Amino acid sequence: MTVQKLSTRMADGREILWFDGPGHPPRDPADLVDRRDLPRVTPASQLRYDALAGEWVAIAAHRQDRTYKPPADQCPLCPSRDGRLTEVPSPEYGVVAFENRFPSFGSAPGAPLPVPGEVPEAASGRCEVVCFTDDHSVPFSRLPPERVRLVLEAWADRTAELGARPGVRYVFPFENRGAEIGVTLSHPHGQIYAYPYVPPFPQRMLAHVAAHREATGENLFDSLLAEERAGERVVVSGEHWTAFVPAAARWPVEVHLYPHRPTPDLPALDEAQRAEFPHVYLDLLRRLDALYDDELPYVAGWNQAPVRESDGRADARLHLRVHSIRRAPGKIKYLAGSESGAGAFISDVLPEAVAERLREL
Repeated sequence: MTVQKLSTRMADGREILWFDGPGHPPRDPADLVDRRDLPRVTPASQLRYDALAGEWVAIAAHRQDRTYKPPADQCPLCPSRDGRLTEVPSPEYGVVAFENRFPSFGSAPGAPLPVPGEVPEAASGRCEVVCFTDDHSVPFSRLPPERVRLVLEAWADRTAELGARPGVRYVFPFENRGAEIGVTLSHPHGQIYAYPYVPPFPQRMLAHVAAHREATGENLFDSLLAEERAGERVVVSGEHWTAFVPAAARWPVEVHLYPHRPTPDLPALDEAQRAEFPHVYLDLLRRLDALYDDELPYVAGWNQAPVRESDGRADARLHLRVHSIRRAPGKIKYLAGSESGAGAFISDVLPEAVAERLREL
């Protein structure tokens, strides 16, 4: 797929990137001028180290003032038209990615991590917003396959560029959907976090993968995928991708989507994988929406290889995880005492039953 990409600047200096598919007329930067009067964004995040947990915590108090659930006619992610200026200075767009106005991270590239116990420093890294469509009313599950392919190309592009920035160690594209998840802007969009450290969840996964490699000589991701493809929890399968409910699903609805060929990250996807992905993923999302006959609130996040070889890049495998806190119509799985206090998940739903139901839909 031939993708047209253009980088321009917003009124406050933030970068915005425009992605268009084949056939779209080339964009003229002169037509993409942000005419708002905005103050410069001043990053105010900090990284602090939880010595007992062995984890970094970002303190981003300035995010308390971020835009919260505006009505559709005041959405900041819609195109700028009819005299109303938004984050996207054009009357139409395909896919855009831009620096978040209220970032969780955001100091100068390459700023060093603070040493545990010392005075906190600014949190390096970068946070971007990715708008999937200029149509406020169309969720990801109803996008046409060619638009999903363009989104995939944007994810791969941003993974490569952000991963090359000094100080970045892990790139995580994700989508939060639904009020129950805590979404504050209803326009179809996702985010990309470029972390200055490897987050706890992928770090733990990669530690287990390394131990498995040491003990057996095999890749744990590859072994698990082979087992699941031969089992009863497969939901959707194509020539290059398989979606399944994991045996130890933590969430009431949880589906993992893996490429069959061992692939470290989004930029490493080949043409066949990229071409099939939109069809398999849209199939999966539409089954999920049919589960309770409503748009399912979910988090969909790409787990991929960390930037550095020393962080376990060689054995990492790209996969997408989609999970929902909705356990039944009108009912939510809350992370209460065991999950929040002890970190021990307890599921009320049998993974095999969820997989069977999704296959039937």
